Amino acid sequence: MRVAVLSLIEAAGAEPGGLRGYLPIGGRSLLRHQIGLALSLGAKRIVVMAEGISAELVALQHVAEAGGAQFHVVATARALVPLLPPEDDVIVLGDGLLAMPEAMHELIEAGPVVLTLPVETGLPLGFERIDINNAFAAAMRFPGRIAAGLADLPPEWNAQSALLRLAVQGRVAQRGIPSALLDDGRWNIVRSEEEAHVAERQWLRLHTDLSADGAGAGSPGELLAMAVVRRFGPALLHAGTRPALVGLAAGIVGLLGGGLGWLGNYAVGFVLLGLAWLVERVASLLGQVERDSLLASGIARRSIGIFHLLVDLGLITLAGWRSELPASVAVPFGLNFFAPVLLVGGARLVSLALPARIASGWLSDRAVLGLTLALYSALLPFDVSIGLSVLALFGSCLLALQFAASDRPASSPNPQLTSRP
Repeated sequence: MRVAVLSLIEAAGAEPGGLRGYLPIGGRSLLRHQIGLALSLGAKRIVVMAEGISAELVALQHVAEAGGAQFHVVATARALVPLLPPEDDVIVLGDGLLAMPEAMHELIEAGPVVLTLPVETGLPLGFERIDINNAFAAAMRFPGRIAAGLADLPPEWNAQSALLRLAVQGRVAQRGIPSALLDDGRWNIVRSEEEAHVAERQWLRLHTDLSADGAGAGSPGELLAMAVVRRFGPALLHAGTRPALVGLAAGIVGLLGGGLGWLGNYAVGFVLLGLAWLVERVASLLGQVERDSLLASGIARRSIGIFHLLVDLGLITLAGWRSELPASVAVPFGLNFFAPVLLVGGARLVSLALPARIASGWLSDRAVLGLTLALYSALLPFDVSIGLSVLALFGSCLLALQFAASDRPASSPNPQLTSRP
């Protein structure tokens, strides 16, 4: 069985009664982050070293048990011994450690290890000294038999420090963590509320980095949503505002845009539909942050695609209502919706046909499209502008595909004869 040993002992700064493990990052305590990390590492038993039970620990017990793990709170090192049988695989996370999940998985899953830092780097940052050259990087993994030595130690010893000494004496391999993890904030010890504020900004930046998942620079709407999350995300998360509530706000804004368009305020309606898409992007980013940092379920909200489709239908409907084509017998029914359908549907098609192009991100950006349609409605001949946009859209797509085909090496006319084994 894999066991995770966490700690809720160290004080947070100079504040009386404050503990590092309760410092908030993104509206959740550091200990909650560590429990999510332990569950993702496959821990079936989570042990927290603490001096007593609190309401926060009871809530965290429910989180651990919902994740399929047993939860224990112990006060002394000796009480820890029965919970760490010799055959168990033990993972220890230091008090106040905040690490990105992918970094922790890569370092811990390689095998039993004591993670280290150069002492001149680690000590100023709050990491514990191991010897003259190395500091403990606040995470280690070892077989449970090593923990048996806790029974011989005085009860006043710090359990995690004792486990570190036992692991070193047991010749568990030591491995340094890359300095880049410290430089960009993927590995931190958070010791005070001031450090928590700094770490939280880094944490949000890392989880909302568009280039990290191959999304490139992003469209204007995506960049704006990311900036909103980085600026106001901490306040929203600390206030308990969950992504679903922000998504509900997006739906209300979209309905308001459709209602104003039905009343004839087309330009404002287009802007509000684009804004609804933007608010939904903020909600999605907040949800992504919670999932990636193991604070929420890994299941993404399935309603995102439906919401984007409804925004597209809203834009098409408003554009059809705004059309200046005369309503007469000579004009076929529904012709005023034809060009808007081509524009919005073409934008979807081109973004699928050319996913690697920067322009495809812009074509998926409904904030840009809504603002563009609002400008058409307020300043230009509406139907002519949409028609020219459709021609430009499909013409650019055809040219891009043609150039892509011409750059591709010609295939052999007789592959059976020219192929090599």
